[in-house]
Amino acid sequence: MKMKETLYLETTIPSYLKAKQSRDIVQAARQQITTEWWDDRLKDFEIFISQVVVEEASEGDPFASAKRMEALKTFPLLEITEEVINLADKIILEKIIPEKAVRDALHIAVASYHEMSYLLSWNCKHIANAQIINRLRKTLADERFELPVICTPEELLERSE
Repeated sequence: MKMKETLYLETTIPSYLKAKQSRDIVQAARQQITTEWWDDRLKDFEIFISQVVVEEASEGDPFASAKRMEALKTFPLLEITEEVINLADKIILEKIIPEKAVRDALHIAVASYHEMSYLLSWNCKHIANAQIINRLRKTLADERFELPVICTPEELLERSE
């Protein structure tokens, strides 16, 4: 039996999945794509999250956070070790991600440290961003880690067109 590829689910995924329908066309499209990915492709991967995802998903409106937490409840947590924290610090020290976005650096560090195949995110400012990915790849290689494939749910949809 073929092993499933591993996937680290960053917080924007359950956020788009469980948010009330947006009137913004881009946000609405992301919500639809996320739902389609969740319904059709989630089962094809071994999904992991971290305590950072749990913390972020539990913030905000209690009703909305309860829906996000419900979606995440079955996924195992990847440990945030001292090495993960050091790797996140290095990402910030290299000014790849700003200090105010330390949680974004932690998502990348935990997924890299635990050798995930993919890091799934809609955070195109600090994570799913081609210029940042280029810089991350070099910094992580210098630290002897491999960057997972960072992508959005749209990139992991199977389309038959």
